[in-house]
Amino acid sequence: MSMTIESIGLVAGALVAALLVALITTPIVKNLAQKWGAVDVPKDGRRMHDHPIPRMGGLAIFLGFLLSVILFLPFLSGDGISLQIRGMLLGAVIIVVLGILDDIYALPALPKLIVQIVAAVIAVGSGNLVTVISNPNVFSSELYWELGWLSYPVTVVWIVGVTNAVNLIDGLDGLACGVSTISSMTMLVIALAMAEPEVAVLMAALAGACLGFLPYNMNPAKIFMGDTGSTFLGYVLGVVSIQGLFKYYMLISFVVPFLLLGLPIFDTCFAFIRRIAHGQSPMHADRSHIHHRLIDMGLSQKQAVAVLYIISAILGLSAVVLTTLSPVRAMLLLFALCVTGGVSVRIFLHNNSGQNHHDQPAKPAENDENKGDKES
Repeated sequence: MSMTIESIGLVAGALVAALLVALITTPIVKNLAQKWGAVDVPKDGRRMHDHPIPRMGGLAIFLGFLLSVILFLPFLSGDGISLQIRGMLLGAVIIVVLGILDDIYALPALPKLIVQIVAAVIAVGSGNLVTVISNPNVFSSELYWELGWLSYPVTVVWIVGVTNAVNLIDGLDGLACGVSTISSMTMLVIALAMAEPEVAVLMAALAGACLGFLPYNMNPAKIFMGDTGSTFLGYVLGVVSIQGLFKYYMLISFVVPFLLLGLPIFDTCFAFIRRIAHGQSPMHADRSHIHHRLIDMGLSQKQAVAVLYIISAILGLSAVVLTTLSPVRAMLLLFALCVTGGVSVRIFLHNNSGQNHHDQPAKPAENDENKGDKES
């Protein structure tokens, strides 16, 4: 289906509707969180805040997304919402209920993982499947791999992995929400370029809901999204990336989803490798995520979040370029971006280390341990 003016209008309407719903319902959700005891109390060295702050704000994001999809997607589809999207929405409801319970009662990791797998299986059973992926070996004569029965476990692992990856970067005010906004807007642009109107509406609704919540979540945050929001965002991004990106039999189908979600995926993989290398469980919480490292380098929360936004935006731009230019031109641009980014980071680290050397803080370094990791 080609993108028409009507379709683009529906996409814009979905974004605005989700934004307004999230903007209006967030204060209501904040009062509910306080009433239900879903409050984040800084009681360990991983927290970045120094006073209790309500969480569960992701419920407002979910409401904005859900109402927008219900309002706008049937008009686009003609015969109602497809089975794939209904399966995704059902799984999303399960993820949000789990997140609310976790924000209130702090559930153990294993039961949460099991429920996440169930939600992923529901999405997979509704037809959201990675059936083929492009061959990462560019010198091979086989352009893509047929996964066969491996489609099911591979897709479940992908959805659960992205769900938890977004959850793990939820450590600074506005970080996970902003990164998810950038990822969803990037996927929206790609969906418009590839004439995928359903994916465009879904991503517009998600981006709008995030933008409506963001004013309350920016530093200093008035409310956290909690696991209710971070796992919901990861789940939807994981499922929709399957619908809109993995299905193309091109080189980019292997690369683009990893670029779109590059920051949370990299941080999660690095965290798991680091913990295993130290003889710890991969699920062991620590204070060595990428946002912690930026804070320890001397950046403020706002500066660290801005740096990570820029990284996500560069990765998103690379993903858009890969889908709109020839592979050779896209690879050249990616190489140039990597070189430029590497040089910039090198200069930044050098200047920052020099500044820290001359401007040592008055308080001991160990006092920084009251800064923390997770919002939720």
